[in-house]
Amino acid sequence: MNIKQYLDSTYLKTPSQAGLSEVENIEVVKKAIREAIKEGFKLIMIRPEHVSLAKDIILKANSSLLVGTVIDFPEGKSSIEDKIKEANQAIEDGADDLDFVCNYEAFKSSEIALVKQEIVYGTQIGLAHNKTVKWIIEVAALTDKEIMQLSALIKNVVISNFKEEDYASVFVKSSTGFYKTENDLPNGATIPSIIMMLENASPLPIKAAGGVKSYKDAIEMIGLGVKRIGTSAAKEIANGENAPNEY
Repeated sequence: MNIKQYLDSTYLKTPSQAGLSEVENIEVVKKAIREAIKEGFKLIMIRPEHVSLAKDIILKANSSLLVGTVIDFPEGKSSIEDKIKEANQAIEDGADDLDFVCNYEAFKSSEIALVKQEIVYGTQIGLAHNKTVKWIIEVAALTDKEIMQLSALIKNVVISNFKEEDYASVFVKSSTGFYKTENDLPNGATIPSIIMMLENASPLPIKAAGGVKSYKDAIEMIGLGVKRIGTSAAKEIANGENAPNEY
């Protein structure tokens, strides 16, 4: 097994979150892209404003590295129109994967029709352009019951509206990695949350993001059936090392 082909090397911090200037932060982004190329990872996951930069670096390196970006990140509360506008721009800039933050607050408020509609429209635009689409449900913001229900809802919307051959291109993803929890509780993927997602989202694939910090964690997730892992410590994981406790 080539673990590197499961890893979406991730850098999603803004300059202020990283404590850097705009110029310094772009240098960190460039370093992450070049490292992902050198290490042979599946994908580099970056913010939308850096997609064009990444495609340029990858093209010049003659690399097959994919570029993923986040849509309506990190809260997922924007209108469907704004989400689609952002997705269209990301597609135009050359993104291969679109990781939408599902409006989980609307789901928690029982605005089910709205959530279904954004899943249909977002998935539609991604698949129409041969992109991989992922729906981030933010497990740390949900109860166990809500994790199961939202995973099943996404699955049912996709099955009802798209072809069977499309299912492998529509993921349910655990977390943004940026959700603020109380009392230092996990804010990303955990074994119990991933098991619930796998049991309720199948046949859609699962991406574990946030909280996967070691080779052991990654192998355990893959053993459960996870198809992709989002991590800011892809190199450490690939080298069998433990990584800092962050996304």
